[in-house]
Amino acid sequence: MDLQTLIESWNGFAVVTHFDAPTGTWIFIALHDRTLGRPTGGTRIRRYESPAEGLNDAMHLATGMTHKWAAADLPYGGGKAVLAVPGPIQGEARESLLHRYGELVESLKGGFATGEDLGTTPRDMATIAETTQYVIGASQGQMTDPGPFTARGVFAALRSAVRAAYGDDELTGRPILVQGLGDVGAPLARHLVDAGARVLLSDTDEQRQDKLAAELGSEGEESADGRLEIVPPAEVYDTPCDVFAPCAVGFVLSDQTIPRLQCRVVTGSANNQLASPEAADLLHQRGILYAPDYIANGGGAIAFGMMEQGVDDREILFARIDKIGDALDEIFEEAADRDESPVRAALRRVERILEREGNG
Repeated sequence: MDLQTLIESWNGFAVVTHFDAPTGTWIFIALHDRTLGRPTGGTRIRRYESPAEGLNDAMHLATGMTHKWAAADLPYGGGKAVLAVPGPIQGEARESLLHRYGELVESLKGGFATGEDLGTTPRDMATIAETTQYVIGASQGQMTDPGPFTARGVFAALRSAVRAAYGDDELTGRPILVQGLGDVGAPLARHLVDAGARVLLSDTDEQRQDKLAAELGSEGEESADGRLEIVPPAEVYDTPCDVFAPCAVGFVLSDQTIPRLQCRVVTGSANNQLASPEAADLLHQRGILYAPDYIANGGGAIAFGMMEQGVDDREILFARIDKIGDALDEIFEEAADRDESPVRAALRRVERILEREGNG
């Protein structure tokens, strides 16, 4: 679809569009819902095949942020920014682009606040913060990496899903495949190794993959070498495992990939894992328990939202993030009682919170 058709068909309330001529970058800020508060979401930098593809991604991500904030019952609305770059942009050109983007965010006068996402770093956020006050994730004057917080939440979600699927959350010896070993996938893999799982690692970046495998294999008193395995990206969907954890890009669960899966649980950090709404029911029909992504990957958002409200104590933040597992326990139980996908139970949870706030 073209930009006009996408905007006309979207149920959000606003889209901010800007073309950055010096770099050839399309900037999209998608504002989906403000029932609970100011639209807040990460800034993604990525190359797309067309500007419309970038806008489509921003819209899906903004909708996911509405669900994520509501599921966590935090006072923020759904928004997301995408910088659709024509190719790699580094050095002074990147810094200038981020400054101009920050000025655009500032011009919204608090209508949107942002943080780190795929393709951006804490250093990028610090650069953006030089031209706008609406950057979240700062703690005591330093930009904070959301990856470890998100990974902790995914780990709590994964244990909840294993509990629901297998009757207990013991991970020792369980084969768990982590797809994508970046800012979230890598710390998640560390949690899993510490818990005694048999971790299957896969990433399109072989150097990053091999480096993490070497690190995990040499850590601790007892080598984890025997519990680590490399899976080529082309073989991910056909590899037997107990849990598949997609932690790279979205739209990986489709009518092409789901029939190939050889797992009992899907729990990962990637946003928008379902390629279509029907994918959730297809997973359920196959007996694969799916943890809705916006619940499982909410740890970074929860931490940053609480930081903005003045909570810096890591133990308090971690305790709140661990409650993701409690929320999923309830969602899985409700879905099992109704013999339906957990996606439906999670959406009802979101709708209840939005309705409560809207009526209040």
